[in-house]
Amino acid sequence: MSIRQRISGIWLISMSLLALFAFTCYFVAQMWLSILRTAYITLVILQVTALTVYLWGPEKLKHRWQRILYRLLYASSFFVIPAFLFIFMGLVSQYHVRIPDSIPAKSMAVKEILPMENRTTVYDTGTVYILFPEYSDVGLVCETRPSKSDESVTWCSGAAFQHDISLGFSHGNIDGDHAVDGVLYESPYNKDSFAAFTFADGRFSFEFDDPSGAVREAAEKGGSGFMQFGLIRNGESVMGISRPRVRCYRTLVELNGHLCIIDSVRMIQFDAFMEELQRLGVTNALYMDMGAGWNYSWYRNAAEKVVTLFGLPVPWSHNWVVFRKQP
Repeated sequence: MSIRQRISGIWLISMSLLALFAFTCYFVAQMWLSILRTAYITLVILQVTALTVYLWGPEKLKHRWQRILYRLLYASSFFVIPAFLFIFMGLVSQYHVRIPDSIPAKSMAVKEILPMENRTTVYDTGTVYILFPEYSDVGLVCETRPSKSDESVTWCSGAAFQHDISLGFSHGNIDGDHAVDGVLYESPYNKDSFAAFTFADGRFSFEFDDPSGAVREAAEKGGSGFMQFGLIRNGESVMGISRPRVRCYRTLVELNGHLCIIDSVRMIQFDAFMEELQRLGVTNALYMDMGAGWNYSWYRNAAEKVVTLFGLPVPWSHNWVVFRKQP
């Protein structure tokens, strides 16, 4: 056996094992997208087939089409490394970064957890981060991802669910009625368990009884709004769906009369996350999807530096809630 043949064998064995490992990472990362599952299963099948042909002996292939097919199978191995890096980034993105400049709040009285003037404030209870972005306006941005170079943006994260995975953007693909700077977009995918968050005339609001009406009213006033699952209403849990996975969770919240975002510090059970929200005395809260890729988020800290919390922007994520301050 020549050196070239040995190197080819080592390469195919390595890529087959890496493809299997990438498929395992897909499950661990909980990126439940059928297109990804199909892609990684296909990649594993191609690599195992190429390795099997190699072990059997490519020189035994009699027909030209068989040799061409083997070369194509071999060439597919060069997609394994980028595919693994993508899914590995998805796995890593499930873990919340530490926020070293957060204020320790484990023993702090809940009534003292308040925003500070002219700065984004972050508290750490040990279980959750409570982020009060500095803002004068809160809006929904669709299609074009907000830029970190826009110094007026103090917070950016995913907002509403999208009904189908699509690289192209359509307002009709967003679950729930929504409004963007005074323009109303009605959705065919409203759910009974949805509540609405709106911001108009300088005020935020959570609406549980008539979310469509609240979004429509916000649009009429030139504001923005969107729908998500309701978590807490007037201090009481109204979450009617199960979230059995251990992961980082996020919610858009009214706490002590102020608007904020609450993230789990690390991966926890959803029940534990809800218990912490109720311990804090959260008044109203909407669920914010935190699946891998959908958890893309960042904020601008007190030193005007962008802090990236989850940095994997997937190309099929198309709407974000944005806090802005006066320039």
